Amino acid sequence: MRMGDEAENHQESAPQEEMPRVRADARRNEDALLEAAKAIFSESGVDAPAREIASRAGVGVGTLYRRFPSRAELVIAVFKREVDTCTAEAAVLAENHPAGEALTLWLRRYTKFIATKRGLAQALHSGDPAFQGLPDYFRQNFEPALTRLLDAAVEAGVVRPGIEPYELLRAIGNLASIKTAAPDGETPVMVELLIDGLRFGAGKDMAG
Repeated sequence: MRMGDEAENHQESAPQEEMPRVRADARRNEDALLEAAKAIFSESGVDAPAREIASRAGVGVGTLYRRFPSRAELVIAVFKREVDTCTAEAAVLAENHPAGEALTLWLRRYTKFIATKRGLAQALHSGDPAFQGLPDYFRQNFEPALTRLLDAAVEAGVVRPGIEPYELLRAIGNLASIKTAAPDGETPVMVELLIDGLRFGAGKDMAG
């Protein structure tokens, strides 16, 4: 191989070697932006300044706009990320806890999800066509996850049968979305009362 060919091949391989690092950096930046946006949306609403989100994420505003050119794209990404995380926890809890306890723990986790979504409520109900698919995304992920937890709890005799998963999701969502209810105060108390109601008519007490 001629020296020129070797140098040329080295130059061609260098960018390829850098690509995994670039992708890893981009993923870290995206995760940091989504985490920062979630917190700031919850605190200040979805109209919070982009500069504030970028600053908390530790990146430049240009990085934010390159990854999420519109505010709607950022809101949707935050929402879907939280839905995916909460949904995945259902399987983890089911694997590591008795059926009744897994259900209780996940319903508490879902309550926290709803509370953090308060900052996104304005956008989600704005009528913007960009957000039209989000309610379906919500239901397609959460309803099967809760169905599996409920079925296991019913089979274990710790929850009464006949509970509709989507109705339970909506009930907790309504409780957690009450404007006068504090996420760390009245809301958990009301949700615990609702969870207690699931035990009525069951063969055993639900662990929790």
